[in-house]
Amino acid sequence: MSGTDFLLDSNVLIGLLNGHAPALELLEQHRATPARCAYSCITRMEVLSWTGITPQQEDAVIGLLADMEHLPITEAVENATIRLRRTRKIKLPDAIIAATALTSGLKLLTLDSDLARVVLG
Repeated sequence: MSGTDFLLDSNVLIGLLNGHAPALELLEQHRATPARCAYSCITRMEVLSWTGITPQQEDAVIGLLADMEHLPITEAVENATIRLRRTRKIKLPDAIIAATALTSGLKLLTLDSDLARVVLG
């Protein structure tokens, strides 16, 4: 993952698309441009499955994701997810996103302080 430093949580991606100040500030603080970011397949599914998503919003999401690295669920991610779920009270999608960041060596950018604590230990 040459040049990729960050994994964006769904809430940051949505915040970026909506111009949400906390998400924009988080990205600016880390100088996290799309070229330096990745996303989990879970994030893609969460964001593109919004009920009521408009074609324009869908195009914006797809366009932004095209500039970032896509990370699938690998066996290593599965195993890390299992460990997280056994030791912490965490929803499966959040555990997969956290495990993706951990196994990929990427800093998770999230607006969810509970999820951030899971990744930081």
